[in-house]
Amino acid sequence: MSKSSSVATEPFVVDETSVSRAYAKILLRIAKGRGKDVSPLVLSISEFKREDENLRKSLDALLKSKGRCVVEDVAYTIFPERLWQMAQGDRAKLFSYYKMAFPAYQAMNRKVNGRGLYFERMMMYGRGPCDGNQLEYMLSQYEGRDGIRDSMMQVTTFDPERDHTPSAQLGFPCLQHVTFVPTKSGLVLNAFYATQQIFDKAYGNYLGLKQLGEFMAHEMRMPFVRLNVTVGVAKLERISKTDVGLIPVIAAAEAAINKPEDLGTAGQSLHVAETVN
Repeated sequence: MSKSSSVATEPFVVDETSVSRAYAKILLRIAKGRGKDVSPLVLSISEFKREDENLRKSLDALLKSKGRCVVEDVAYTIFPERLWQMAQGDRAKLFSYYKMAFPAYQAMNRKVNGRGLYFERMMMYGRGPCDGNQLEYMLSQYEGRDGIRDSMMQVTTFDPERDHTPSAQLGFPCLQHVTFVPTKSGLVLNAFYATQQIFDKAYGNYLGLKQLGEFMAHEMRMPFVRLNVTVGVAKLERISKTDVGLIPVIAAAEAAINKPEDLGTAGQSLHVAETVN
């Protein structure tokens, strides 16, 4: 018998055009629905229009008030956007900068980061070709051959050797693996989560995955066209649904969904990829 409080239900499917609108729909589904989780969650984002500034600011303000990491810091665990900007389009420099910086990132909060970070697992897995740099291996294979099998284009963050433990709670890794699918239209990224924390992680997760997709698309010389995320159990935890701090965030989420979409930012991910050269 399962010890989980989750109930098997039909998938909650979200198909949106920005990280903000996707997050808003998920938050509202849980905050205004029964229970505190969705199982499973299937999310797809295309076009990658601008984030909603009010939603992002209101969520960041609540996260800070609760002593949680803001959206940008969560995204950084999946892709270090600031280091990529410093590297000016040179992925070897990006990887080098991250290797130098990772011990400091881990030391900042060893309780949370002691088991590692997602980007660290992607490029410093500990074993495998390219000294465990799964991203470099995929990119080098893609660049060096006319065609590669689709199943090669995946990276894993979960490691049974390190992560199968009897601990009652294990905050990392919830993201299990990521796959990349180059298509005629552009690159598609698929991400798979066992569980996901909607309040303090989900928005940053989606933003970090978007940035990772833009990086890989840049290196593969194609636009980034779609992000798909599958979550086994998406939970609203570490905050009560009746917490007054959620009121402005929910209001901002409703406004983000109800206002007309910004029609002037289609192709934003391709523009971002071009500007780092």
